Parts: sequence; structure tokens; C-alpha cells
Amino acid sequence: MKMKLVMAGTLLASLTAMPLAAQTRTEVVEVIEDVEATKGSSLTSDFKSNWFISAGAGPQVFFGDHDRQRKFGQRISPALDIAVGKWITPVVGLRLMYSGLYAKGATQNGIFSTGHPIDGKPWHGYWLEDSKFDFMDLHVDVLFDLCNWIGGYNPKRIYSIALYAGAGFGYTWNRPHQNAIAANVGLFHMFHLGRAWDINIDMRLSGFHDGFDGANGSRPFDGLTTLTAGVTYRFAPRGWKVKREVVTVYDNSAVNDLRNQVARLVAENEKLEKDAKAGKNVSHKTVEYIGGDYLIYFPINVSELSLADRAQLEQCATAIKNGPKGAKYLIMGYADKSTGTPEVNEILSRARAESVRACLVNEFGISADRFDVRWKGGVGNMFYDDPTLSRVVILSPVK
Repeated sequence: MKMKLVMAGTLLASLTAMPLAAQTRTEVVEVIEDVEATKGSSLTSDFKSNWFISAGAGPQVFFGDHDRQRKFGQRISPALDIAVGKWITPVVGLRLMYSGLYAKGATQNGIFSTGHPIDGKPWHGYWLEDSKFDFMDLHVDVLFDLCNWIGGYNPKRIYSIALYAGAGFGYTWNRPHQNAIAANVGLFHMFHLGRAWDINIDMRLSGFHDGFDGANGSRPFDGLTTLTAGVTYRFAPRGWKVKREVVTVYDNSAVNDLRNQVARLVAENEKLEKDAKAGKNVSHKTVEYIGGDYLIYFPINVSELSLADRAQLEQCATAIKNGPKGAKYLIMGYADKSTGTPEVNEILSRARAESVRACLVNEFGISADRFDVRWKGGVGNMFYDDPTLSRVVILSPVK
């Protein structure tokens, strides 16, 4: 007398791992981080993300008490900018910048004089002389990205402009040394060449207290205008994340129905076996499990199975053992392509599929040759336009 137990699919169909208790409704709350391309300042990054370093060079012109006595072209000197900073949000950033090299002007008291008189500039018995002094301006600036503020964060934007203001410390390297509190305002133009590199143009006005160039006069402050061009490198990790809470509600009635069917069919099969052993005339009986693909979902960047996952896989393993001998099953792993790189998603989808096979083989004793393990890497939204449902392993019978 032969009895045959046929499993048309796995025991549970298209459901995530859930508690074994016979509940009619389950709510699963998951806090996830996704890369978003939505409007602006509510998106934040962690401390290690969105750091940058920039360098630039160009001309600068100093405005002191006597500098207007020289021709404008004679006052132009080279400028150097070196900065390190971080974008805190797509709109707000901070940077620490060194600016300086040297400035050229005119002096009446001989401080910072080059010893070269300015022709035709006697001044009530005093002669003006060319001046030159090495200096630095070390300042902290707050940057405000106008494009991201007005138009929203867009990772494909080619050009951005940031308004900034800051304060710092000015110092002349020549003797007698001059110290000054410095104030800066400017515009920072960014031309994005890709995810990592920018070409930038920095237009800046700086102010120091009167006498920074060694000459005191009627002006309350000395000024400096600077125009530099250079490059910016943005360190990885780059991009913006937003934490959001996803509540997924599952209707467990279908699962409970399947459990009841399994219990009934197993009991019926056991009765047939007992009748056959007792010599009763038992007709051929075919018991078929109703089911389909089995899905198990993973949190973002996770490939390990939880205890709830293992509990569900134990039921799945029982159904496989009671099914047709030698039946084959496909284990397919997936990842969500909206997060992570293609290389990471390839590894992650494989690791998820391997975790499911390892559990069924090592913990529940099913032969490894019953499974064909494959993976797809990162994929688009598979269910209900929700990327979290693409972080999944699907176990299905090979037909």
C-alpha cells in the first residue's frame, strides 16, 4: 500500500516572517534609512558623511588708507585658498579656510615698505612708498546653498551657488606683526563634475580693523577683495539619508488557514498509515499542500536570519521533508537598488540567499542538493512600490 504526500509549493505563501501565534493581524515597525532626492534641509547625514576639501588660487586686492594713491593694477597680488568642510544638510555647510599669501599697497610711515617711492606722490612733505606684507586670514564660514534651498536637493544638479559669511583671525607675518579680527562674506560657485569632484569659483570680501596694513587713517577698517578658482573633492560616504518609520500590516488569516490545513492533512496521513499497518483496506490517498512561494524579508544591510525567520523556516523544512522525495527548490536572493552600490547589493543578495539555505541545511537537516541558490543583486520595487519589500529571499518549488 502506497501513500503519497505531494507539496505543490512551500507551506506559506508570499508572507514575511511573523510570530507563530494564531493572530489575525500583525504590525511590523521598521526604521529604515534610504537615500532620498527630495527637498532640502530636513535631510541629514551622519558625522562621517559629506566632508570635502577644496583649494583655489587667483587675484586679490587690498584696500588700505593710502592704497588708492597707486594704480589699481599695481595693487593686484596672488591669493591662495585651502579649506576643509562638511555639508551638514543639503542647504547648510561649514568650512575652515586658510586664505592669504601677500598684499600690496602704499605706506606713509614706512611700515611694510619695499623702499621704493611712489613717483609724483609727495604729501605735505611726506613721500609715499610701495608696501608689501605677507599675511593669512584663518576663518570659519557658514555656507548656505541657495539652489538646494529654493529648488530642493537634486543629486543631478550641475551647478549650485552658496552664499556664505564667517569670521576669523588675520595675522601679518612681517614685523611689526599685526593681528586682527576678520569678517568675510562671499559667493561660492560649484560646478559638479560628478559624485566626487567640483570646479569652484569663490568671490569674497574681507574686512580687518584699521591698521592691519601698518597704517592708521580715517577709515574704520581695511578691506580685501578676492577672486579664486579651484577644485573641491568630496569624500565618501556622500549623499543624504532620511530615517523613516515603515509600518507593515499583515493579515494572518491566510497563514492560520494554511496551518489548520497542514494539521488536518498531517493527521489524515497519520491515520492512513496506522490503518495500513493494521491491515485495513485503505485506498490510495493523495494529500496535496496548498501553497506557493515563500518570502522572507530582511532589514536594510542585513543578511542574518532572526529567530522569527528561523521559526518560519522550520515549518517550511517540515513541509519539504513531508513532500515528494527529491523535489527541488529555488532560493533567490534580492536587494533594494535604491540603497547601496551595485557591488554591495550583489554581495548582500547572495548572502541573504546563502543564509536561508544554510538554515534549512544545517539547522533542519535538509540535503543541500535539494536547493538551487541564486541571487539578483539590487532590483527595483518588486511589491506595492515599496523598496523595503525588495530586500527579500524567495523560496519556490522547481516545477
